[in-house]
Amino acid sequence: MKRRSFLKKTSATAAGAMVFPTIIPSHVLGKSAPSNKIRIGQIGFGRIARSHDLPETLKHNITLGVAVADVDINRARAGKKWIENFYAEQKRKSGYVDVAVYQDYREMLQDESIDAVIISTPDHWHAQPAMEAALAGKDIYLQKPASLTIAEGRQMSDIVNRTGRIFQQGSQQRGTSPWPQFHRACELVRNGRIGELKSIQVGLPGDPSGNMEPSMAVPENLDYEMWLGSTPYKYYTEKRVHPQADFSRPGWLRCEQFGAGMITGWGAHHIDTAHWAMGTEYTGPVEIEAEAIFPEFGLWNVHGDFKVHSKYANGVNMVISGEFPNGVRFEGTEGWIFVSRGNVTVTSSDPESPTAELKALDASDPKILESEIGPDEIHLYKAPEQHEDWLNAIQSRKEPVAPAEVGHRSCSACLVSHIAMKIPGKLNWDPGREKFIDNDQANKMLKRPQRFPYGTDFVLD
Repeated sequence: MKRRSFLKKTSATAAGAMVFPTIIPSHVLGKSAPSNKIRIGQIGFGRIARSHDLPETLKHNITLGVAVADVDINRARAGKKWIENFYAEQKRKSGYVDVAVYQDYREMLQDESIDAVIISTPDHWHAQPAMEAALAGKDIYLQKPASLTIAEGRQMSDIVNRTGRIFQQGSQQRGTSPWPQFHRACELVRNGRIGELKSIQVGLPGDPSGNMEPSMAVPENLDYEMWLGSTPYKYYTEKRVHPQADFSRPGWLRCEQFGAGMITGWGAHHIDTAHWAMGTEYTGPVEIEAEAIFPEFGLWNVHGDFKVHSKYANGVNMVISGEFPNGVRFEGTEGWIFVSRGNVTVTSSDPESPTAELKALDASDPKILESEIGPDEIHLYKAPEQHEDWLNAIQSRKEPVAPAEVGHRSCSACLVSHIAMKIPGKLNWDPGREKFIDNDQANKMLKRPQRFPYGTDFVLD
């Protein structure tokens, strides 16, 4: 069945899983009228959407949350309730907006009144909805990492750039809020305050393994076939998907079928910071070698303890390992700079550091941190908080701090690290062609088979 026919069929059959909004009240006038706002659709309503993406977006008066889609219809309905309660408290009145509910996000994308979408889905459902949103004329905020595979990331970046949509990757360490120290550290390194950059240490732990889990009946509220998406069919068990009773840490994060584990989960942040400081945001390493421990049994099978060595064309060597404090250390010929989130966490499952107390910004000499960047030196884009920067870019139609290609390159550096964990010895990577040099085994891992009708290979424009 061709994808266009499939979309028409699913639109007709899924109508029972959709709630249409009523007309937005007309009592709000002037610049604050709903018709003058950026109308936001939320794709995926889990812990990140409800605790981070929606609060950080809807707090800005230029936005209006109008729709929620989730393959778990209970979560979609919870999202509707969350948004409506948000406005009831903010406006001190009920009925400000009647949020539409969808179980299939593709139906949401057909709503021409929606300007932009936030995608807060599992990693294997990142690239495809981003591509489809771009083709539907929506601007996009996408949680990291950019994609499940390097091939998917390339497809996504190409379509976003071709359609001219505003795309922001959820790389919060680029914003001057809430962690301005990352911008400061990268600017100091770029301007030679530690001399010539020689090496980078990235502190990033692995994930623990888990037990075998029994097969369970699929909840009636969950479209499990669609949740699996492009990945192979596996029996349903709750810890493979997400909790039914609450919004705590979902088990899919530790299943290699749906993501690569910490190397992309947090590596997408720290490697992005390293790229920003090096000025390698549109390229990647040229050599890479890694070792890792993978669980021999159990449902959770992403990498455990690991170490990755990579080298960039500029001669900088990067080592990523849980042996280092959680953060990024830049070492140069005249000193070093270390940057981290300090002891601040986003969620209760954020990785812990082997160092009890972390400084958000530290250096071999305190004078390095006091240095002023002159008018003729390199000044990195000073973005506000990541969601606000995205909204500003939607209004100005100028590129935000983490556009699609930057997000893809950060993710691809993580994914080549993951591939290197599976293949002994040194791999040579051509970041221009996005291919390994003379290694067919590694090149076969640049993409995964996709289960029709889901997957980026089946997206038509």
